[in-house]
Amino acid sequence: MGKIRNFLAFDLGASNGRAILGRFDGEKITMTELHRFENNYIEMNGIYYWDTVYLYNQLKQGLIAFKQGDYGQLDAFGIDTWGVDFGLLDRNGQLAGVPRSYRLGNQDDIDAVLEKIPAQELYSRSGIDTKLTFNTLYQLYRRKREQDPALEIADTMLLTPDLLGYFLTGAKGTEYTIATTTQLFNPTTKDWDWETIDQLGLPRKIFTKIDPTGTVRGYLRKELCEEIGLNPAAFVAVGSHDTASAVAAIPGTGSFAFCSSGTWSLFGAEMDKPDLSAEAQEAGFSNEGTIQGTYRPLRTIIGMWIIQECRRDWLKNGINVSWDGVVEQAKNAEPLRSIIDPDSPEFYDGGNMEKKIQDFCRRTNQPVPETLGQIARCVYESLALKYRHALEGLEKMKGQRIDSLNIVGGPINNRFLDQLIADSLDRTVVTGPVEGAAIGNLLTQAMALGDIKDLDQLRQVVRNSETVETWTPNHTPQWEQAYEKLLTFLK
Repeated sequence: MGKIRNFLAFDLGASNGRAILGRFDGEKITMTELHRFENNYIEMNGIYYWDTVYLYNQLKQGLIAFKQGDYGQLDAFGIDTWGVDFGLLDRNGQLAGVPRSYRLGNQDDIDAVLEKIPAQELYSRSGIDTKLTFNTLYQLYRRKREQDPALEIADTMLLTPDLLGYFLTGAKGTEYTIATTTQLFNPTTKDWDWETIDQLGLPRKIFTKIDPTGTVRGYLRKELCEEIGLNPAAFVAVGSHDTASAVAAIPGTGSFAFCSSGTWSLFGAEMDKPDLSAEAQEAGFSNEGTIQGTYRPLRTIIGMWIIQECRRDWLKNGINVSWDGVVEQAKNAEPLRSIIDPDSPEFYDGGNMEKKIQDFCRRTNQPVPETLGQIARCVYESLALKYRHALEGLEKMKGQRIDSLNIVGGPINNRFLDQLIADSLDRTVVTGPVEGAAIGNLLTQAMALGDIKDLDQLRQVVRNSETVETWTPNHTPQWEQAYEKLLTFLK
């Protein structure tokens, strides 16, 4: 066993964030959560914002927790977050306005762009689903249409993980996997989509160079090192889209699909080339990047958001139910009684989620779920059925059967849902690791520093370090009937 390396992963989702220490001995990595914090968007005067100053301070708290733990020298750190959102910097390198949240997007933003560039043309350039209101392209063009002063004075655009990395190091750049989420990256030229940028009149100067994943971009700022008492650790541009880091850590073999499960479910497969066909566009696939510089066509499906919103409403109404309690009541409800399309537009917005589910079932002539258990079971089973629809789309793209699904992320702790997914797909489901994005982040740092040679070795370290579970399907005719019903909704 050689020297123990200390790596720090900042893993930020759209609802919480963590600082996770990874100690790597060359064969296994052990992870310790040092700091956890909430992350919520904030509405002010009709605009949704991220509290970026707060987030920066939470990263500092993670560094302080590392120092206080007396672990020795910090070799490197990396940051992964959700995709598409960004901050603008002025010519002095300071924030030009408060970074906005993707939750602001609406259909008008898409329509304004499609008036200039047809959807098929946009897709053939970027390979990103044109129907997603939150894409960076639509956000930027909205601000252009509003004559937003922040955009007019901006000198640089940095996506969220690159922005937070800049605050810690002073180094600017855009990491490859996060760039691919924007709908402003051209996978054919492997550069920014300058044609679209120019057609929409977006300022070229705000786009930085795109770094390959695993680039050592900079080092912890001298002032921070002195303030906290840390060495100038390397900042690695890891797979800074959290899904890219999570997929890197999937210990799958053979023909497998992946699902990075959270508030959103990112469902896809790894491929050497992007699929920019009309069929891929019609099926709603986005071609996002992998840490090895290839592509992962994936579908963005509403994941745990719907049940999270239901529980938020239940708690507000005095129904103090834990997540374990939600699952237990779902287990006791009648199976496949009523289902929804989780991606139906009304479910994107928060609030009154239980009523929205009931209205959908009423509108589609199904039994209306009334109890907490019926609502929860409807949501879980509907998500499992939507995964099947995505899997079948991937099989068409790959031209071959997919034998298994590997799921990573916190929701795999819901063992009831894991079994429902296996039953719906009629495929083996493998769950784990739970901390997919964090372990992918940490091991990409090890790869950047030369401790791991390639993705195959990285995944072997995951297998050495983490336990995974396998779920065998119990597919019944009821699942077929429910799937046929879902297909009628999608038509």
